[in-house]
Amino acid sequence: MTSPSFTFESNAFALGHALICGIDEAGRGPWAGPVVASAVILDPRNIPQGLNDSKKLNETKREALYNPIMQSSQVGVGIVSASEIDDINILQATFLAMQRAFDHLKTKPDLALIDGNKSPKLICKTQTIIGGDAKSLSIAAASIISKVTRDRIMHQHDQTYPLYGFAKHKGYGTAAHAAALNLHGPCAEHRKSFKPIALILDRPDFWRNRQKSDKLIENNSLGDLDFSMKNQNAYPLTIINVLDSQRLRKDS
Repeated sequence: MTSPSFTFESNAFALGHALICGIDEAGRGPWAGPVVASAVILDPRNIPQGLNDSKKLNETKREALYNPIMQSSQVGVGIVSASEIDDINILQATFLAMQRAFDHLKTKPDLALIDGNKSPKLICKTQTIIGGDAKSLSIAAASIISKVTRDRIMHQHDQTYPLYGFAKHKGYGTAAHAAALNLHGPCAEHRKSFKPIALILDRPDFWRNRQKSDKLIENNSLGDLDFSMKNQNAYPLTIINVLDSQRLRKDS
């Protein structure tokens, strides 16, 4: 298995570029949660050992590399929420996350190495590299920061919406996630512009249940419901999410 190197960065230095960052994202494909991008400027004299494409590292190795990257490099992180993704589409949301990550760098580079074949508009020159997270150490570092950051966010969402298994599948379209959606309907962190979610929202039974739950919420009738007895037939879809939120607030 080949590992990323510092070749792209070294070649750019030879061409006169003084400061170079790598940019990569995590979370374009999931049905829920944000898309996260990171921009990383590595210190050539202090590059953490073990950097690689985040997809080739397990969660333990990614977490172990997170602090060394943050402590030895300049890092910017950009986050675009599920609702923003719905507003502008996932491609534009990815570009926006990359722009936000770049903007959060304290020192602006004069060249950005970007994973993929398309580049956002930045104030510096850009170079796209297909499969860049497996070729460039700077992009690999960015991929790790993006992945770890997003995974942590999805663990937080799992606490708020425990019915979906976000901590396990991180919002991706697994069979377990699809089953939870069919049972409970989407929550606020689902991307409603994505087809699997849009199909559920188009179901007449979803909106019938939604109207029932909205009325119960409006009448403050949730306190009369027994959370422990809820199941797919007991309560409307939206009520299940509300009950979970109430239970979590009560337990915290």
